[in-house]
Amino acid sequence: CGHNRETPEAALPSPHPTPDPPSPVAGTGSSPHFGEGKLPPPSWEWEVEWRMTVFLSTLTPKFYVALTVTSSLISGLILGFEWWYFRKYGTSFIEQVSVSHLRPLIGGVENSPPTPSFPTSNGENETNRQNLSECKVWRNPLNLFRGAEYSRYTWVTGKEPLTYYDMNLSAQDHQTFFTCDTDSLRPSDTVMQKAWRERNPQARIKAAHQALELSNDCATAYVLLAEEEATTIVDAEKYFKQALKAGESVYRKSQNCHSQSPQHEAQLRRDTNVLVYVKRRLAMCARKLGRIREAAKMMRDLLKEFPLFSMLNIHENLLEALLELQAYAEVQAVLAKYDDISLPKSAAICYTAALLKARAVSERFSPETASKRGLSAAEINAVEAIHRAVEFNPHVPKYLLEMKSLILPPEHILKRGDSEAVAYAFFHLQHWKRIEGALNLLHCTWEGTFRMIPYPLEKGHLFYPYPSCTETADRELLPTFHDVSVYPQKELPFFIHFTAGLCSFSAMLALLMHQFPELMVVFAKSVISSHRTCPVSP
Repeated sequence: CGHNRETPEAALPSPHPTPDPPSPVAGTGSSPHFGEGKLPPPSWEWEVEWRMTVFLSTLTPKFYVALTVTSSLISGLILGFEWWYFRKYGTSFIEQVSVSHLRPLIGGVENSPPTPSFPTSNGENETNRQNLSECKVWRNPLNLFRGAEYSRYTWVTGKEPLTYYDMNLSAQDHQTFFTCDTDSLRPSDTVMQKAWRERNPQARIKAAHQALELSNDCATAYVLLAEEEATTIVDAEKYFKQALKAGESVYRKSQNCHSQSPQHEAQLRRDTNVLVYVKRRLAMCARKLGRIREAAKMMRDLLKEFPLFSMLNIHENLLEALLELQAYAEVQAVLAKYDDISLPKSAAICYTAALLKARAVSERFSPETASKRGLSAAEINAVEAIHRAVEFNPHVPKYLLEMKSLILPPEHILKRGDSEAVAYAFFHLQHWKRIEGALNLLHCTWEGTFRMIPYPLEKGHLFYPYPSCTETADRELLPTFHDVSVYPQKELPFFIHFTAGLCSFSAMLALLMHQFPELMVVFAKSVISSHRTCPVSP
């Protein structure tokens, strides 16, 4: 059974002279015959040790420097990518890939059969319904004009203030409110039905002019031109006045025959929507042109004439106009009517109520004095109102206190989200600045809200739990150059901490290897040799 085994190293050419393998027998110059029963054949551990000795003896300090520098560079790139992915999507890329792709491959997730759905209780249904309404995207009641305001911003800055998702939602709104099944009966309405689906603004404007050539009483054509072709608010108001004249005429005709058939009833709803939209935008034009009292009167008349359109939040336009007039008693009357638990609240409602209560005490408020003598009853009411508003939308204070820069508000907002905070602060910051000490009171008290809200946010203090869908929707609504405000701030994933530590450690090794190459090579060899397998003793 004994035979001489030729080592594989003898057949491999080596660019460097390599030492002879150590003799298994101490003090002898020749290898023993394995068949004589003196020593067993050399094992694989002995060969691995000998190979490691040869390999380490051929390495130079430059190799260790290049190795540490490369590893630090790679770990730094991984850290940078992980941080960028976390800031953009709110999760770790490595963790997401591991859970979504690698875990199913190794059998970590079992396909469970679908569970049957059982009817839930009324309380659970109400909670689910509330969560759905919290994450619903609403039309911004104070949205700007595309041609006169959004386009002018693009001309000056070269940036697009509206996202494609936001404009697509507006196109869907226009098709819902400004079209009906009877549009095929009128050529102008048929053209406008196609115009609302056009993506190119110039194509929409061209279609609106074509509709007016077919019929000069097409109110929706004037609406489109006022929104997109007019480059000033004065021009937009002229188009809306023409739309109002045409819309009122068509609305009266629809009222007379709406009971004849379901098609006529649908046409009346469409004509009502157009009339309400035109009157509201005319009031907003008057507000922007400085005719505040006229604008407030138009909004009051609109609310009285169409009380069922409260879901359009026309009262928020009225609140902003009354605040500009400093008619605080009338503002309080509007709040008493619309700040109701059955209606969906908004940042405008909550923060306007807080502003009115802060107005009564903000001028004489001092944090040093309040800490010594305590808060009075009026100050407690003001602080509680601020806490209530901050719990509803925690993003607003940073804009009011100018800790974050404002941008043009989008055409749609998410209640309790950053988009709603931008829209509110864009129009109401001046009203907070007008009341002396109001921003100081907000600055001193708004952060105390978070101590009352349980964390994690499984339940709220005064409202329903803060929804978790706001960040995703806000990133779709707000432009890419805006830093979206996130609440609550997510903790850094484990892999970001891990890659940061790895990058720091490898960079430190690279620096030490570059400064002390000989010493670090000796240290590296000693560390590696201490973990090697011990040779087989005879």
